[in-house]
Amino acid sequence: MIEDKSLFEIINILEDKIPNLDAGEIFEFELENLDYKALVDLAQINYCKFISPKILDDKTMVRFQKLNTDVSFHKENDDKEKYGTNSLFGQINKTSQPAFLHYYLQALKNVDINKRIRVLNLGVNSGDEFEVIKQYSKSFENLELTGLDYCPSAIKTAKEKFKDDKNISLLEADINNLDSFNLGTFDLIISIGTLQSVNSNFKLLFQDIVQKYLKKDGAMILGFPNCRWIDGEMIYGAQPKNYNFPEMTVLYNDAQFCKKYLQQKKFRVTLTGKEYIFLTATSIRKD
Repeated sequence: MIEDKSLFEIINILEDKIPNLDAGEIFEFELENLDYKALVDLAQINYCKFISPKILDDKTMVRFQKLNTDVSFHKENDDKEKYGTNSLFGQINKTSQPAFLHYYLQALKNVDINKRIRVLNLGVNSGDEFEVIKQYSKSFENLELTGLDYCPSAIKTAKEKFKDDKNISLLEADINNLDSFNLGTFDLIISIGTLQSVNSNFKLLFQDIVQKYLKKDGAMILGFPNCRWIDGEMIYGAQPKNYNFPEMTVLYNDAQFCKKYLQQKKFRVTLTGKEYIFLTATSIRKD
């Protein structure tokens, strides 16, 4: 029972008890004053899922369910199907998460998607971001959307999903070999968590994409994952290899590099978001 403990004491108790639980096991404790935001944060920090409290004899029992930290696409081998339809990644629906969808919609609003025509999504996977555009855009039929992904099963799923949308083209392609396709230039380029994950020099690849494929009066939306997906849950904080805790230096450096580069190219740039950091860039060129 920890209902009369301070937050400092509760943190220490959870850090002592939770690591000893098996995956799926539930830790219950009585708490009189419920602060649901604090409880969700405490659950995530301790790799748990906050599940609905239950009432027993007029007592409120808080319940944390231990996540299986081995169930994560981050631990899978890097191959074409790591992000495939039947993979752990393929079971994730980012757009069902308010922390993702809210800021993605904000980014679409900031770039004024309704006045864009040619849209390129690098790392489209099964097309979640295109689905949102289809729902959000007031002139979806006027858009020309092109999506590229390295994963065969993901592109196959996306093609089936958008088979009736003649304005969507989907290509199985390696982002490192964009020059082999006659893509042209685009009014809007979107890439969510892809440029940083490919086996290439991130900064050089980013610069090359801006120079060759983004119109001078175009716009860009980049998503930098500041989270990990563990046992189906989105857990805050990017965690590089060889770290056992969140560490965001690389994320911040990459986002800041892109911001400064686009500002030099006369783009207005904003950074928003939490679990996903969204960089939104719109041209302010006068010529």
